[in-house]
Amino acid sequence: MAGPMASSERFSIAHVTPYPWEEREHEVNAYVERVTRELSARGHRVLVLAPSRSQERVRASRRELRAARGNARSLLEGTDSDSDPARPGGPRVIAVGEVLDLQTTARPTRTPPARRRAPALPIDVARTIEELLSSVPLDFVHVHEPFAPSTSNAALRHSRSLNVGSFHAPTERVLSTLVARRFVETFFGRLDARTASLPATAELMDRHFPGDYRLLDDGADAVRAADELEEIYRDLAARRHDSDGDPELHRRLARRPLIDVDLHMHTDHSGDCATPVEVLLATAAEQGLGAIAVTDHNEISGALEARRQAAELDPDHAVKVIVAEEVKTAEQGEVIGLFLEEKIPRGLSLEETVAEIKRQGGLVYVPHPFDRMHSVPDYEHLLKILDDVDAIEVFNPRVAIGAFNEEAARFAAKYRIVAGAGSDSHVAQGLGSVRIRMRDFDGPQEFLQSLRDADILTRPTSLLYVQALKFLQTKATPASAQRARKARRVKRAKRTR
Repeated sequence: MAGPMASSERFSIAHVTPYPWEEREHEVNAYVERVTRELSARGHRVLVLAPSRSQERVRASRRELRAARGNARSLLEGTDSDSDPARPGGPRVIAVGEVLDLQTTARPTRTPPARRRAPALPIDVARTIEELLSSVPLDFVHVHEPFAPSTSNAALRHSRSLNVGSFHAPTERVLSTLVARRFVETFFGRLDARTASLPATAELMDRHFPGDYRLLDDGADAVRAADELEEIYRDLAARRHDSDGDPELHRRLARRPLIDVDLHMHTDHSGDCATPVEVLLATAAEQGLGAIAVTDHNEISGALEARRQAAELDPDHAVKVIVAEEVKTAEQGEVIGLFLEEKIPRGLSLEETVAEIKRQGGLVYVPHPFDRMHSVPDYEHLLKILDDVDAIEVFNPRVAIGAFNEEAARFAAKYRIVAGAGSDSHVAQGLGSVRIRMRDFDGPQEFLQSLRDADILTRPTSLLYVQALKFLQTKATPASAQRARKARRVKRAKRTR
């Protein structure tokens, strides 16, 4: 039997329960208490986030949070322990909000359980959880019964860490499974691992929300339960990317000048864009961009032409061109290949497209990954190619709903994937509306290392304005007028060189 210090890795973990912490006899809270104590005894730093019926407990927790502002890591201090008796440690319980328990039923039993809901969620709880999870450096957020509305669901919404969801009661929740199923599915999609305490619970959850539910010990044996959780945590942590890269390459790039880069744009070689290559290059120079990635839809000819034209310009004024392609896969959305030399055909599977990018020595860059208004790979498919993803677009100004960009940023943060950004410009006026300030680079490896230390800069832009321009230039203008306009724009662009 494994005991304390069984794992060589030490993690920072928050366990979140939807039930008031005063309900220590509740099976979920009892499980959380036993397991977190054991994890803390093994050297992990552990927080417990829970609602409370005690106004004084909530006030004390709020004082702790205020005192930790500017040094959120301090909340984790003393929450681990080892063989040193002078450091007993133990999980820190943070009461994230005061609740009134609206239920009067007795403690739920496991077979058959009584219907029992979590207490109503105060409106300030989500704000408290968001502030805490965005500032405390956590490896894992482990949510129990993350159905809305609850502290667990709020934690799942705001987590920027790897997420584990545990489901305990084998009872159907009508609101979640019938009324708000699609909404719940969206949030459960953020779970990186799912566990169930009973076979009946796993069967019920898989029927309504399909996924891999791992059966775990009910927590009566805390040592065994902690062993099982540590195995899950280690497996998930192993999938995170190396956030440092090559130290020697980092030192060499530190001596390079800073340039502004836009990683996502289109020319008239894309069917939904009317921007000539000449105009794109001239506008990029006017906007002060040092490098651009030309990412036409299912086409590489525009990028190759842009690189050829840029090479003919004065080196002191030329914009560096990354040859790229935004490829539509068979059924799993779009993916961008950076630093390509050959066109990749559309319609391949996501895995086949990624393999072709790698074959060419390119980088896999995932654009607008969670924008449900674009063709995007869903969470499940993205996890299958996780090891091959080099960078993720965490900001795209053409994404109409900001929460989609935020979800991309959370995904990149928890898996430590390099973050990128681009204007996704289909009209010259949108070029450079978001840019990356990074060290100058030569080739894909230097580019990726430079991107690790880059800053993403945004500026206010009107999505309606650029979308209207795109429509006017492509759909609303007759073909003959488009050709005449293109000739005039190319002529003006050449005069500015």
